[in-house]
Amino acid sequence: MSIANTNLKYLRKLRGWTQEEFAQKLRIKRSLLGAYEEERAEPRIEVLEVVADMFKLTLDEILRKDLSENKGSYISKRRAQKLAAGRADIPFVPVKAAAGYLAGFADPEFVDELNTFTLPMLSGGDYRAFEIIGDSMMPTPSGSVIVGEKIENLEDVKTSNTYIIVSKTDGIVYKRIMKNNRQKNKFTFVSDNPAYQPYTVNAEDILEVWQAQMVISKANQQQRWDVGQLANLVNNLQQQVSVLKKRMN
Repeated sequence: MSIANTNLKYLRKLRGWTQEEFAQKLRIKRSLLGAYEEERAEPRIEVLEVVADMFKLTLDEILRKDLSENKGSYISKRRAQKLAAGRADIPFVPVKAAAGYLAGFADPEFVDELNTFTLPMLSGGDYRAFEIIGDSMMPTPSGSVIVGEKIENLEDVKTSNTYIIVSKTDGIVYKRIMKNNRQKNKFTFVSDNPAYQPYTVNAEDILEVWQAQMVISKANQQQRWDVGQLANLVNNLQQQVSVLKKRMN
């Protein structure tokens, strides 16, 4: 068997794809990809050509080089290509990659292999995009993509602003943050939907904080409130603010 079999498996895992996801991208059956990875069959040349285009590699590299032994040079090559193109790429973390992100967020190689996109109105910062699911931040609809700028120091967090927070306890969430004046090592996370109660997280459990800069959602998907819902929203928010003020003071 050629080294191509092990390279296919390595490249799939590098992207965090399941065999089913990778097989769909290659337009082959999952069982066939499994046969390739388990070295029960030789990958067809047309499949390897698709892989080469996908990962910006040559057929010779896939067929003759063990990419897992040269991953440093491979990643460096990818970064150099991006810089040469002059793009400020924003890595995108979809919901299906959230679990993998918690384990690999600090690994440059993992982040480098996330799908990316660009926004011309954002520049000069460290940005990342996260897909959110659920109605806790309505009227921001479920399925929206939040583009955030990295906050390096928790002291720079501003009360009431919205953030993507990556924590040991809650994973990836999109919330407003309220500083706790009585306990500086704790932060209160608040949802825009008053049906969800605020809760407290220890500073030591917070891994990353990204201040929301843009919200991207599908056309005609924006949630709307009627007058009665807005009145209830205001009343509930006033009650929550009163409770939070009592807790913090």
